[in-house]
Amino acid sequence: MEFSKLKSVAKYNLATSGIMNCSLADLDFSLADLELHGPNNYGYAPLREAIARMKGVGPESVVHAEGTSMANHLAMSALFAPGDEVLIEEPTYELLLSTALYLGAKVRRFQRRSEENYALDREEVSKQLTPRTRLIVLTNMHNPSSVLAGEEQIGAIGALAGSVGARVLVDEVYLELLHHPQVPSSIHYGHQFVVTSSLTKAYGLSGLRCGWILAEPELAKQIWRLNDVFGATPVHIAERLSTLAIEQVDKLARRADALLEANRKALVETLSGHPEIDLNIPPVGTTVFPRLRQGKVAGFCEFLRDKYETSVVPGVYFERPEHFRVGIPGETEMTREGLIRLAAALHSWKG
Repeated sequence: MEFSKLKSVAKYNLATSGIMNCSLADLDFSLADLELHGPNNYGYAPLREAIARMKGVGPESVVHAEGTSMANHLAMSALFAPGDEVLIEEPTYELLLSTALYLGAKVRRFQRRSEENYALDREEVSKQLTPRTRLIVLTNMHNPSSVLAGEEQIGAIGALAGSVGARVLVDEVYLELLHHPQVPSSIHYGHQFVVTSSLTKAYGLSGLRCGWILAEPELAKQIWRLNDVFGATPVHIAERLSTLAIEQVDKLARRADALLEANRKALVETLSGHPEIDLNIPPVGTTVFPRLRQGKVAGFCEFLRDKYETSVVPGVYFERPEHFRVGIPGETEMTREGLIRLAAALHSWKG
């Protein structure tokens, strides 16, 4: 997060992973739709109901939270106690690992290997699972590679968790990008699944901080009570705008799809088969995770920024220092030019 906030900015920013921000003008609403204050004991009912309809669950299974990161924090706080064993994918999004450690987990890891295109492998999980495992944590689509795991793969992890009485936490914030057809949430694959997500990455609505947790009703109730410690009462005007945004989600999805279609074409044209990197380009997602064949990634990233005014995310932030993450959710002309500059920098980099 420190890198994202302080070091990722460049004229050509390929370090982002969320769809280019919307403005208020992109949402249809009137001032009469908004209020500063409103009823919110444990959740703003219209927002809980809107999320529930969108995800195909009952409102009693929904906890809304301040973005996916806070949703993950709340979910983990409810799902294990300090000293419990938690099994987390590697590589993964840094905040998932740091949150688990902050909450006192005894962390074990299972591998998602680049040579296997970061597939979610039941056998890799099984090797690290023990009778003491209380929680398995993964992302779908995978962050940073954008690889999608299907129902069979996710279900197999759920079965492993069930064999030791553990839960599975699936961060699905990038799964929201799959609109046509929609991919079912893992919450529908079994009672042991707990899901987190938000409007942030897929719809350009980061400013609303509309995240959520999907869980069994009794667990959701516990998480609402736990949130009294962390969040207490949300910003009501954001709740109202989030409800309106979900009602208009098809329009926002079309905007995101058009942006990614153009940017993915540019990505394939500029980086596919580039001799200086190893790269699989998945058919979906906002990011790719190439491996640099020559030299140190840290040095290359500085070279890219200084000489080509372009930023990417060093792979050290995803536990893979020989890789870097490239994002394609930004404005089309900026993204295309950034990719051209990245390709040129790779050609001229001497390591």
